[in-house]
Amino acid sequence: MSFLYKKEKMKKFLDTVSKCIPAVQKEFDEYQKEHFPVRSGEFFCLELNGEAGELANLEKKLWKGKDIAHEALADEAADVLIALMNYSNVRGINLGEAVRLKLERIDTKMRELKEKGEEY
Repeated sequence: MSFLYKKEKMKKFLDTVSKCIPAVQKEFDEYQKEHFPVRSGEFFCLELNGEAGELANLEKKLWKGKDIAHEALADEAADVLIALMNYSNVRGINLGEAVRLKLERIDTKMRELKEKGEEY
């Protein structure tokens, strides 16, 4: 696989991100508004951190060797995504564009480091 192919593959990936995430985000916003009360950005930010904390606690239990059901991890991961979607929608963040831009910066940094013989 050549360096150019990787660039083309990255471009395709970023195009997909910038198209699909906003579509999901829009549908999710409509669902949220129809079924739940309006909440503030502060509320969803706190909710996001709480849900991420619950997921982290399950990971800590796994790390300690406890048996945690995959379904419990999936449930908490879903809660994190839901809270992130709600936060982004309330704050007017186009998550697809934000993720695309962040991935572009990461990709650029990785390429620069690779040219220097360093790792990301």
